[in-house]
Amino acid sequence: QVQLVESGGGLVQAGGSLRLSCAVSGRTFRRLSMGWFRQAPGKEREFVALIRWFGISTYYADSVKGRFTISRDNAKNTVYLQMNSLKPEDTAVYYCAGGDTKATSLPGTYDYWGQGTQVTVSS
Repeated sequence: QVQLVESGGGLVQAGGSLRLSCAVSGRTFRRLSMGWFRQAPGKEREFVALIRWFGISTYYADSVKGRFTISRDNAKNTVYLQMNSLKPEDTAVYYCAGGDTKATSLPGTYDYWGQGTQVTVSS
């Protein structure tokens, strides 16, 4: 059974930074494409970032491009989301997700999900 556990969320002022981590167990991590999504109250879950299993190709939502960086450490079975220059509109529950090589920006293309971690950005 694959388990994904996020950590690193919290409360931060606008302009600040946070780094989210997602630890994966139960399956060969290096073969998974890993994504980050977020969901604000009353809104649909939206794509944030994706990194392929070989770690070279990354993709970002336009709203976070240039501020967020996704990375992975296959030796530690962990994927990260470095979030800089945070804005109040970044406030949401952030989820990591794992999928195969066909995973895209669509939530339905992922097989595994974490429980989420809350990020709150105050103005």
